Amino acid sequence: MASPLIQSEAHISGECFKAPLPILTPPPVARWLLFSSTLVFAVIVVGGVTRLTESGLSITEWQPVTGILPPLTQEQWQVEFDKYKLTPEFKLLNHSISINDFKSIFYMEWGHRVLGRLIGITFVLPLAYFAIRKKISTKTTLRMSGLAVLIGAQGALGWYMVKSGLDDSLMETPGAVPRVSQYRLAAHLGLAVALYAGMFGTGMAAIKDWKFAHGAPWSGLKSPEAISKVLANPIVRRFKTQSWALAGLVFLTALSGAFVAGLDAGLLYNEFPLMGGRLAPPADELMSRAYAKSADGSDLWWRNIFENPTTVQFDHRVLAITTYLSTGLLYAQTFKPALRAALPPLARMATGVVFAMANVQVLLGISTLLYLVPVPLAAAHQAGSVALLSAAIHLLVTLRRPGLAAQLLRRTRRKPT
Repeated sequence: MASPLIQSEAHISGECFKAPLPILTPPPVARWLLFSSTLVFAVIVVGGVTRLTESGLSITEWQPVTGILPPLTQEQWQVEFDKYKLTPEFKLLNHSISINDFKSIFYMEWGHRVLGRLIGITFVLPLAYFAIRKKISTKTTLRMSGLAVLIGAQGALGWYMVKSGLDDSLMETPGAVPRVSQYRLAAHLGLAVALYAGMFGTGMAAIKDWKFAHGAPWSGLKSPEAISKVLANPIVRRFKTQSWALAGLVFLTALSGAFVAGLDAGLLYNEFPLMGGRLAPPADELMSRAYAKSADGSDLWWRNIFENPTTVQFDHRVLAITTYLSTGLLYAQTFKPALRAALPPLARMATGVVFAMANVQVLLGISTLLYLVPVPLAAAHQAGSVALLSAAIHLLVTLRRPGLAAQLLRRTRRKPT
């Protein structure tokens, strides 16, 4: 394997000089990023199950180091159970559970937290190794260091979310249900999905760059000279912009799902496509004045959008349908002769994968709604949202240019000796 410091010829202002090639990210780094993204995918799913089983409020303290070990003796279990008995959730909902019942929800939340710590360890330590050994460029090191900081922030945000469900003020609010803030839940999920996207997208791009640098086609294009021409085509550029918009829409729809989960809005209107026998609930239900807190009602619209379970479910339906239709339209475009001839072959295939995953996700979402949010279906639906985003990211990777290091190394390898 050629060293990233192989000398290559470059021409500037008519002068020839020797310059070191930029560092090309090697396959072990790409595999580490994809493994890390898989762990984040897993923690998102486990976090969804934790919420669905109402286990998230079982651990009442945040102990990043000592909390790695669960209670090991009966006395330790009793101490944790006594702490839980002081929470609003126990007093209002679970006052009759036994210590064995408590253990099951405790282990669910403990597993979620331990998996989060594992992600931190398996990301930060290899990152330090790759950076010290100069396996990755300074730019990549800084980008990955930013992700490492976000992992730590995610842990703190997770505790900030849990604290909202432990607040004693819930005991003084008539009709209050002990649960975490839907705003903090959405932020927690959103950051996790952003972490996943950063790891997965960077890993996929690194693999493609490495293969291209060593002679492989780029997104199915056999001629390296054709890449710039294809990606500069206005039709392809417009398609790429639409693909970015679709990825953003998938992310936004997933965030809206967090509000549905946080408010248990999936337990309302368990039918599809209608809601109470009509396409949309009555206007006074969607924009109920009961949710406004300011005297002049100026917060009526946004509080209903984020705090009214009926409106939250309706908005999620609208976003989900919009995402599905947008995916279908993007896929349909690939059958137009002009675009079909211009798109890289792998991009056409990737678009089909996105549409296929969108169909799976729609079926999971409808089934989850109709069957009153059973844990297996709801967890699969949350996993499906990340899988759909993965497909959208892969499509974007097929539409990007090879990295500078990959381009230069490929040119060096093609020069006659």
